[in-house]
Amino acid sequence: MSLDCQSCGACCAAFRVSFYWSESTLHPEGSVPRELVTPVSPHYVAMKGTLQLPSRCVSLRGELGQSVSCDIYPLRSSTCRECEAGSEQCLRARELAGLANDTRVAV
Repeated sequence: MSLDCQSCGACCAAFRVSFYWSESTLHPEGSVPRELVTPVSPHYVAMKGTLQLPSRCVSLRGELGQSVSCDIYPLRSSTCRECEAGSEQCLRARELAGLANDTRVAV
């Protein structure tokens, strides 16, 4: 079984999603909508919903482990873009969400 982000979503519900403020529309060239972030330091913001426990990004739609999507996928931050299916971070998020980590490819 290979890992498919659109049937998982664990990374969006396991970690604080923080990034440099200029990636948000607080900066003229930013893309992440400013109303979806909250300041965490003078230089960083985080996606709303990811600063609390349980964590769940406000842009995540659907049910973890079933079918999910991101409301702002083309506008997402570098933090989101860097999380890759099957990476250590991905597998840790899946573990925290109670999802299986079988990364063998089905034949």
